[in-house]
Amino acid sequence: MRGDHCPGAPLKPQDLAKEQGVSLAVVREALVRVVGEGLADRLPNRGFAVPSFSDRRWQETAEARRTVEPVVLRMSIERGDVEWEARVRAAHHRLVRTPAYVPQESEYYTSAWAEAHRAFHRTLLEGCGNSALLETFDRLWTASELARRWSAHRNPDRDGATEHRRPEEAALARDADTAVALLVEHLTLTAAALTDDSRP
Repeated sequence: MRGDHCPGAPLKPQDLAKEQGVSLAVVREALVRVVGEGLADRLPNRGFAVPSFSDRRWQETAEARRTVEPVVLRMSIERGDVEWEARVRAAHHRLVRTPAYVPQESEYYTSAWAEAHRAFHRTLLEGCGNSALLETFDRLWTASELARRWSAHRNPDRDGATEHRRPEEAALARDADTAVALLVEHLTLTAAALTDDSRP
């Protein structure tokens, strides 16, 4: 998540155990877990590796999000009450006030911003009142976290503040069509950054 290992790079258990000062068994268990979350690959007879930019999973996950989240957002706008509106406003305020980058933490965005970002997107959808749909969002969010960090790094000129403010305003104005269109645009830009090999 910090960008210590490049896309496609091998993840050697022995090296990781030495770097982290833990046993080989702990590293192997951790690698199995991150593979399960879609954040690493287990390669037959070749160990573990970081997924590549071109891995089809990122586009499939983005497609799944563009299919599921607009439906849930529309439900949230229809069903959300005043308490939901207040939570959306608070989550957006926290996101705006949290620094996205701190040089000493990593080249990618900070863990605090990552959590504020997740909380904002989830809060937008929580008005739907459907725990099964929110669990689906949680799984897709985790599966796309690595791609999201790479995308931000490869497209640093995006106006993230505007991309989040506009759907918030549309949702609170109960303008579902506009909010959904803005959300789909936001999700599409994130995935598109990983398909352009000319970027650094």
